[in-house]
Amino acid sequence: MTEDIKKGLAGVVADVTAISKVNPETNSLMYRGYPVQELAATQPFEAVAYLLWNGELPDAGQLAAFRAAEREHRALTPAVKAAIDALPLDSHPMDEVRTAVSVIGAFETAGTGNVLDAVGTPEQNLQRSLALFAVLPAIVAYGQRRRRGQEIVQSRDDLDYAANFLWLTFGEEPDAVVVDAFNRSMILYAEHSFNASTFTARVITSTLSDMYSAVVGAIGALKGPLHGGANEAVMHIFDEIGSASEVSAWLDKALAEKRKIMGFGHRVYKRGDSRVPTMKAALDTLVEHYDRPDVAELYEKLESEFVSRKGIYPNLDYPSGPAYNLIGFDTLTFTPLFIAARVTGWTAHILEQQSRNALIRPLSAYDGVDERHISGYTPDTAAIDVQERPEEAAG
Repeated sequence: MTEDIKKGLAGVVADVTAISKVNPETNSLMYRGYPVQELAATQPFEAVAYLLWNGELPDAGQLAAFRAAEREHRALTPAVKAAIDALPLDSHPMDEVRTAVSVIGAFETAGTGNVLDAVGTPEQNLQRSLALFAVLPAIVAYGQRRRRGQEIVQSRDDLDYAANFLWLTFGEEPDAVVVDAFNRSMILYAEHSFNASTFTARVITSTLSDMYSAVVGAIGALKGPLHGGANEAVMHIFDEIGSASEVSAWLDKALAEKRKIMGFGHRVYKRGDSRVPTMKAALDTLVEHYDRPDVAELYEKLESEFVSRKGIYPNLDYPSGPAYNLIGFDTLTFTPLFIAARVTGWTAHILEQQSRNALIRPLSAYDGVDERHISGYTPDTAAIDVQERPEEAAG
C-alpha cells in the first residue's frame, strides 16, 4: 500500500471545482473561465470578487450595488479593534488578522442554538463573505499603523477598494499608478484552486463548521513560509543580498548551504507561474514611479542567475515582494495582504463545498511498531478497582 501514497497529496484530485483552473495548453490561470491576466488588466478587484462568488462579472448596475454594500462593512467595530489592541505589538501580523477574524465570527454567530445553526444559509454566507472582504483592509492597515505608533485612519466612501486600502494604511491619497499596481496584485492573489490554505478551508467546511472557523484555519495554513509567507521571505532575501553586484557571491553561498530560495518554483506550474508577467509589469511601473532602478537590477540579476543555474522559474511571490516594499508596506504586512486578496477565493470555495458537501477524511498508512501488549495484562485485569485507587477515582 505504501507505494500508492502521495506525499503532500501531490497529484491527487480530491474534488471538482468551477471556480478556477490552470489551463495547461496556455499555462494560464483562469477564474470562472477568464484568464487572470485579462482580469488584472481590465477589472477592479470588487468585480473579480463578485465573479468568484457569483460566476459572472457584474454589469454596471450590479457593480455599483456591490460597491455600495462593500462600503457599509469597511469599519472596524470597537470589539475587533480592542482585540487587536490587546495583542503584543510584536505579535506577527498574521496572528492579529487571525484573531480579528475569530472575534468577528464569535460576534456574528453569537446566540445561535448550536454549531449547526452557526453554519448559516447560502445567502447568509455570501453576505459574510462580502463583510470579511470589506473589513480586512481596515484590519491589515491598522495592524501596520499600530506597530508604527500611528493612529487609525477611517475609510473614505469616495475611494474604491484598492485606493481605500492604501488610504487606510498610509493616510494619504495614493497616486493612480500605485493603485493600479496594487489592484492587479490583489486580483492575482485572489484564487488558485486547491492550494494548501484553500484546501484547509474546505476540510474545515466539510465537517459542517462555520465560515469563520474555515477562514481562521486557512489563515493558519497561509502563515507558513512554504505557502503565503514566501513573499515576506523574498524581501528578506533582497535585504540580505543588498545590491545586484552581490548576487553571484550570495547565490554561491546559499546554494552551497542548500538553502531554499523562496520566490522560485511552484508545484502546479512547470513552465513558470503564469501570473508573474502581469505582476512583473506592475513592479516595473512602480520602479519607474519611485525611481528605484536598483530594485529592478537586483531583481533581474537574481532571476537570471538562479534560472540559469537551477532551471527553476519565479512564482508570484518574487515580483510581489519588492512591489509591496516600494509601495511602503512593511515586510511583515505582505502575507496579511495575501489574506485580504485570497479571502475571496477561500469564501468562494467554502460556498461551493457547502453546496455539495462530503466530509473530507483521507486514510493513512501506518508505519509504526507492530502490535504489542502490556506485560501482565489479561482481560480479567482490564477493569480498574476504584476501591484500591481512590486518588485516581477522585480525579
